[in-house]
Amino acid sequence: MKPLYTAEALASGEGRDGNARTNDGKLDVSLASPVELGGSGQGTNPEQLFAAGYAACFHSALRLVGRKERADLTDSAVAAKVHLGQLETAGFGLAAELEIALPALDLATAEALVAKAHEICPYSNATRGNITVDIKILEYAA
Repeated sequence: MKPLYTAEALASGEGRDGNARTNDGKLDVSLASPVELGGSGQGTNPEQLFAAGYAACFHSALRLVGRKERADLTDSAVAAKVHLGQLETAGFGLAAELEIALPALDLATAEALVAKAHEICPYSNATRGNITVDIKILEYAA
């Protein structure tokens, strides 16, 4: 892979209950385990950051594919859910869901664009074969 950009971040403190910041200072967040995992929930957590990144990255891939195909992406959006769970073997794992809104497109066109976006999105490429990613088109033109 030929690197085009490198993001740098440092996590410090108590891991999930510490701080994370980028080297350029544009992101500086307090981290806290969610209440569901026994934490205070008073900060963000790695799964929220991953969900935000995946949603933004997939939406960019979708818009790139849409522009190339001259598709109407008016009011398009991508929501991501990232699940943290106990693995059957040992340790913990992730799963993701992407919920896509393409209200200006018919279902067949929306499905074709989403499939192409899933092939070029860096997050999709990083997760492919590693975690389950469920993609749903929730909104499209009838």
